[in-house]
Amino acid sequence: MSTKFTEYKGLDLPTVASEVLDFWKEKNIFEKSVTTREGNEPFVFFEGPPSANGLPGIHHVMARAIKDIFCRYKTQKGFQVKRKAGWDTHGLPVELGTEKELGITKEDIGKKITVEEYNEACKKTVMRYTDVWNDLTEKMGYWVDMEDPYVTYKSKYMESVWWLLKQIYNKDLMYKGYTIQPYSPKAGTGLSSHEVNQPGSYRDVTDTTIVAQFRALADQNELVFNTFYNYISSNNLKHYKFERLDLDEIHFLAWTTTPWTLPSNTALTVGPKIDYVLVKTFNQYTYRPVNVILAKALVGKQFGKGYFESTDPADFENFKEGDKKIPFHILAECKGSDLVGIRYEQLLPYALPYQNPENAFRVISGDFVTTEDGTGIVHTAPTFGADDAKVAKEATPEVPPMLVLDENENPVPLVDLQGKFTSHMGELGGKYVKNEYYEAGEVPERSVDVEIAIRLKEENKAFKVEKYVHSYPHCWRTDTPILYYPLDSWFIKITEVRDRMFDLNESINWKPKATGEGRFGNWLKNANDWNLSRSRYWGIPLPIWRTEDGTEEMIIGSVEELYNEIEKAVQAGVQDENPFKGFVIGNMSEENYDLIDLHKNVVDQIVLLSASGKAMKRESDLIDVWFDSGAMPYAQWHYPFENKEKIDGNQDYPANFIAEGVDQTRGWFYTLHAIGTLVFDKIAYKNVVSNGLVLDKNGQKMSKRLGNAVDPFETLKEYGPDATRWYMISNANPWDNLKFDIEGIAEVRRKFFGTLYNTYSFFSLYANIDGFKYEEAEIPMDQRPEIDQWIISELNTLIVAVDGYYEDYEPTKAARAISEFVQENLSNWYVRLCRRRFWKGEYAQDKIAAYQTLYTCLLSISKISAPIAPFFMDSLYRILSLYTWPNSRFQLKSMLIKC
Repeated sequence: MSTKFTEYKGLDLPTVASEVLDFWKEKNIFEKSVTTREGNEPFVFFEGPPSANGLPGIHHVMARAIKDIFCRYKTQKGFQVKRKAGWDTHGLPVELGTEKELGITKEDIGKKITVEEYNEACKKTVMRYTDVWNDLTEKMGYWVDMEDPYVTYKSKYMESVWWLLKQIYNKDLMYKGYTIQPYSPKAGTGLSSHEVNQPGSYRDVTDTTIVAQFRALADQNELVFNTFYNYISSNNLKHYKFERLDLDEIHFLAWTTTPWTLPSNTALTVGPKIDYVLVKTFNQYTYRPVNVILAKALVGKQFGKGYFESTDPADFENFKEGDKKIPFHILAECKGSDLVGIRYEQLLPYALPYQNPENAFRVISGDFVTTEDGTGIVHTAPTFGADDAKVAKEATPEVPPMLVLDENENPVPLVDLQGKFTSHMGELGGKYVKNEYYEAGEVPERSVDVEIAIRLKEENKAFKVEKYVHSYPHCWRTDTPILYYPLDSWFIKITEVRDRMFDLNESINWKPKATGEGRFGNWLKNANDWNLSRSRYWGIPLPIWRTEDGTEEMIIGSVEELYNEIEKAVQAGVQDENPFKGFVIGNMSEENYDLIDLHKNVVDQIVLLSASGKAMKRESDLIDVWFDSGAMPYAQWHYPFENKEKIDGNQDYPANFIAEGVDQTRGWFYTLHAIGTLVFDKIAYKNVVSNGLVLDKNGQKMSKRLGNAVDPFETLKEYGPDATRWYMISNANPWDNLKFDIEGIAEVRRKFFGTLYNTYSFFSLYANIDGFKYEEAEIPMDQRPEIDQWIISELNTLIVAVDGYYEDYEPTKAARAISEFVQENLSNWYVRLCRRRFWKGEYAQDKIAAYQTLYTCLLSISKISAPIAPFFMDSLYRILSLYTWPNSRFQLKSMLIKC
């Protein structure tokens, strides 16, 4: 066996990585890095589960490198760091991908394909790319236990989720309500508020907007006149020369960016303290004389270009079609509270509310009305807006929503769950309310918004129609606009615990701090109740059974509980048989749990017995998939049915560290924190790194469509994982967006790794010539030349700084400090100035001191750099350690075993 330091012919980082990976696998280094620290203080890490139904991208290399760095660092510091992998297997991404593959839509499930067949297809689809993910994980050096991952569709995991839900329910923190909720027609399900507020969900869109004219009923004209006349008289507003003029055409102006909701209008809302004016003018499309009511502060906005103010009667008498400018004159003013109760004609009389239509189509009051834009009068459609529904319900008498009866005599909105107008809408029936809901090639030339605008223009009901750019929420998975829609859903009362969530968040260390205090903290202050219900098929079923009349219900918190309740139901004759026969209660083996399935296709067939002897069927919804992932600290261990000590004894809870993208402030970070607070009144994690985006070199989002996506496997093959990781970490702070440039990796390979490689090559060449093996006694520092003392001093300063950076979750500072030391202090100064000491003179104290000093620097650099560049640094460490006296007892061991 050779006793010389290995000499290389050139720097080949991909080959080094491949050889080290083989070594790790052969010697079970990752496993040993955990088992050899048994009994040491644990450092708890939670892996945010990816979904394996899609391929990984270059941004996953960045995200996983950040996780890996701090787990490796803590391992080197002597902590035991267990890292359990996981797979997120439920939810919209899986379902939509499966539907596309099967060539079906949600409406086909239960008709063309059974729920059981559909769920089985989802189960196959979701794990399709696990081998690809595992391959990337290995090749990039992300150490995580892929042999025993948690899988969210497994019965054990789902049972733990049910247990958590029961704890929340038993604290009276769950309720069922019929409210206006975000809804995605393309996904066919409601969404939670934190899903709608994911980064990128709100996007600027250009829509057709309408300032509609709602004509006051003819018998209300006298009331309108008296309202304004009495106000200006009582307030002595003598500048208004208001007389009893021809007021046959009195209209309230209301602005909307969603014209498709106008057929569902049942009220107009004014601000009680806002000043409103009555304006004499002409309609710009029909040229008919009109008197319009709007907020005084917004006259300038609505009567801008194309209008001129005039008090000269001749301007009105002489106005004719084709004139370039339209005259207007402010006749009078009043407060919004004075207008309340005035009735108007239904704008688009397709249908009437099925209940109390006599209470619709009137002016009501609402404190949410502003004069920031529009007209200061809000078109109110209680079926499609949360504020609208609230203000309509609070009015006296209550304003009815536009609900009509379908063919089964069930009350429904004028838009169905697919986003289409119902048959009640005449010529618009069957048309999507948003063109984005059509399949490619089927999009009509005119949207329904445009069709409605044209009709209102022709009928003298549109004051202004224009294109308008505004921010509109989109579904985070289908990239299509959402609707606000009346849904019957189960909710978690976040509003009752949000103050506690905010207080607990104060103790969490956020990187960057601004995300925790700002983005996340502000979100917690105003968090809404969590809409838990999802009207889908592949996911964890809501474990609540109810009687048909809704008077009795039961929540199930374990398989044992469900099993026993089924047995009662079978004995009472409401359930034919127990589908879980053969399952052994108390047997926690995987084989036993594989005998049962808790998915919708199974549990929907189970009828339970209420306390009074009535049949109970399961509430049909699934739960929000974000609850799945937020439950992973407990469900990954099948808590509380197994491993109670891991949670109750704080062995594996809370996490010392988690990291994911910034979008998870409304996703995983939020649901982890919510469930931890709701069930345990604790934080779920102590330190969190919120990653930025990986963009292309021009700052654009990467996508296959734009052709700027980067293949992570090709990148690792060409440049190796070490250079890739070092570039990503050193180029930008993890929480900042990274403009990914492949040339940047080449530069890191050349400047940092090339310099370190050349320094080692210089050392190995002359150390082999002189036979240096560190067998001599350590030369005291005060007996070494001043330059040796200087570089060792700089090295020790670096070690302390880098240790502090890692400890403070600042890997970019660590990488940059190491790079500067290697390229400047070590290579450019120390080696350059000490060359003659290595190649000339006899093998005596000065030369030995030079070897010992350079060796110490190289060995130390390998250690402090290993969290970021694990392959190259482990190789360097083992080469340096293998045949040198101080480290001979650590032969053939990785630094992560030694340290």
